[in-house]
Amino acid sequence: MDRREVAAILAYIDRLDPRTIRTDAGEARDQIAQWYELLRDVPLTTGHGWDAREAIRAHVLASPYPILTVDVARTWRGYCRDRLDRHTDPTPSADPDDPGAWRAELLATRHAVAAGMAEPSTHRQITAGGPHPAVEARLAAIGSCIPAAVRVELAPYRPARAAREAAVAAGQPDALSVPCRWCHAAQGEPCRIRRVGLDGRARGNAPRATPHPTRLDLAAAELASA
Repeated sequence: MDRREVAAILAYIDRLDPRTIRTDAGEARDQIAQWYELLRDVPLTTGHGWDAREAIRAHVLASPYPILTVDVARTWRGYCRDRLDRHTDPTPSADPDDPGAWRAELLATRHAVAAGMAEPSTHRQITAGGPHPAVEARLAAIGSCIPAAVRVELAPYRPARAAREAAVAAGQPDALSVPCRWCHAAQGEPCRIRRVGLDGRARGNAPRATPHPTRLDLAAAELASA
């Protein structure tokens, strides 16, 4: 703030709390000088949520004591800390082989965020809502987030998934779209090899590469009735 803004702030405080009024001209000048010394680095307002008058009003409503210069300065510092806590440094556009320019851009961005001149970059924050429209359009164009060439390379490592995709591509029923009545595998899960020992306890529960025939019959029946 400059001296005119400090004087305007003091006049605003006088209207809210008459205890701070200075009637003597010399005392008023000293008060302006004191407030300016501590608030010269604090802006009156910013475009991103800071207003010194709101901080003063909140203090007057919450505290029975007259507001001091440090109360405004501490509120401003808390505002800056909160913004930096929510900020994630974006990758600078400067050449990474130039450490000086890289560091200068990082510091300038952080200063702009702390000073209320720019919004914090929270690209790592979990946000609500669906995917970006560009992502939806891209998925609609290619049909899947996994390219076809990558699916072919992954097939030996995912035999059950590969068999399911091949069946659907050939127009056959998707066995995993229904639960298995033989091994009680849930919908979407592969069938299991159930082995029971002589004592009646399970001895094996390994996944099968192919579904049980009864599951295929159930999926075919549901596909025919659809």
